[in-house]
Amino acid sequence: MQFSMLNGAAMSPLPTTRRPRVRLTAVGERQRVSGSLWVFAGHVGDVQGDPQTGDLVDVYTAGGRWHARGFYNPHSKIRLRLLTFEDEPIDESFWARRIQRAVALRRRLVAETNAYRLVHGEADLLPGLVVDRYHDVLVMQTLSAGMDRIKDELADALTAQTGISSIYLRNDAKVRTQEGLPLEKRFFRYLGPTRREIFEGPATFLVDIERGQKTGWFCDQRENRLAASLLAAGAAVLDVFCHTGAFGIQTALRGAASVEGIDASQDALTLARTHAERNKVEAVCTYRAVDAFNELKRLETAGRRYQLVILDPPAFARSRQAVAHALAGYKDLNLRAFRALDQDGFLVSCSCSHHVSEAQFLETIVAAARDAKRQIRLIQQRGAGPDHPVLATMPETRYLKCVIAQVL
Repeated sequence: MQFSMLNGAAMSPLPTTRRPRVRLTAVGERQRVSGSLWVFAGHVGDVQGDPQTGDLVDVYTAGGRWHARGFYNPHSKIRLRLLTFEDEPIDESFWARRIQRAVALRRRLVAETNAYRLVHGEADLLPGLVVDRYHDVLVMQTLSAGMDRIKDELADALTAQTGISSIYLRNDAKVRTQEGLPLEKRFFRYLGPTRREIFEGPATFLVDIERGQKTGWFCDQRENRLAASLLAAGAAVLDVFCHTGAFGIQTALRGAASVEGIDASQDALTLARTHAERNKVEAVCTYRAVDAFNELKRLETAGRRYQLVILDPPAFARSRQAVAHALAGYKDLNLRAFRALDQDGFLVSCSCSHHVSEAQFLETIVAAARDAKRQIRLIQQRGAGPDHPVLATMPETRYLKCVIAQVL
């Protein structure tokens, strides 16, 4: 069967610029109705023109109609990352427009901080690109082969829109290996210090863009940290998986009577103590390097009680196969947190495992409360901050869950 004639019907006229072409399978075409920007390998049919890793290709339906344009990678499970459903050139002006729209949105949404997500990949119609701003430096991740090839154009557009010339590449995410890309961390434009001071509301922190988690900081939890702090006045606070102390610092600044931070990482706790000192709450905050699960058991045995417990663990489910095990871990963690709470105390419980749905996470918390023989009421169900928008047709862009509940 010739690619130019499928199911007895000629294809629509070719776009102005001839480029490699990819045809979807019938199943892949049905999947496209969902509006996802990803096309998996099993949904790709004929390929014409010998496209190479990171090449732009035109995408056609199974019936031969032009459908979209995007990046192609023959080595990735995500075979296509779609960029546009319009017959438009993908050139420097295209990238400039997309970056401009992303920056304009953050100017409307972001306040009282100089650290935020500037480009959120698929949600900004820039699949495979993440950019975070930390004061006067941009940290860029190019997580697909196509985006990696156009780093210069992207950097030019980012500098033009933000006025920031210093750009650091934080390309050490393991997902790059699935794209056939090397791992690297380096300044891409203009050298500078790898630590920057940021502020979130009343608090100041140090961000290490070279060694910190993700791109250096968990910007997605900013609003959740501030929401938790509203519950802290006069409270004894237990901050579990406290990392560098951001949740606890915000509660201390809001008048917490005491903040106990626990984490397994000595390096993270060293920075947490520095943050407490910088924010002048070191008299309130104490930190211990312990296993969180074991410490919660010990605190329960000792009869310790708190008025606010914060749970912000790392992702428990890295794959769908790990969901059942992850839910068991979340239940145990929340069960022990409920047992440590006084009546009228609050639990702030988070999950960044995108394979665990909001419904599953909430059900697990409710089950944990029941097993702990605690009646609870839900105060809020939250997600990532507005600088991490969600593309409605791609549930993969909604990953962070935050439940705030009160023990009755």
